[in-house]
Amino acid sequence: MSAWVYLALAIVLEVSGTSLMKLSAGFSKWLPYVGMFVCYLLSLSVLNLALKKIEVGVAYAVWSGVGTALIAVIGFYFFQESFSWFKFFCILLIILGVAGLNWQASHA
Repeated sequence: MSAWVYLALAIVLEVSGTSLMKLSAGFSKWLPYVGMFVCYLLSLSVLNLALKKIEVGVAYAVWSGVGTALIAVIGFYFFQESFSWFKFFCILLIILGVAGLNWQASHA
């Protein structure tokens, strides 16, 4: 499997874990809490596989940046969190930064 596929899977698992953290209501609901723990464990394990082929700085920046942007969108759509154009602009900057890192890594 491609390292970038591993990285994408690690991002999905991390975002799932963070969403389950919100659903655990401060660790008061045990099923989302257990799911969160499993998702984070799997995410870090799969991220480790991606690091065999992708530079750690690039992989971590993509993992955390894309995860942050996705969680902001999920928070707005599923958890009724606030939206502002400034937040949108900042998320856009994250996406541009991740794209820039990917471009630089492929041309290095």
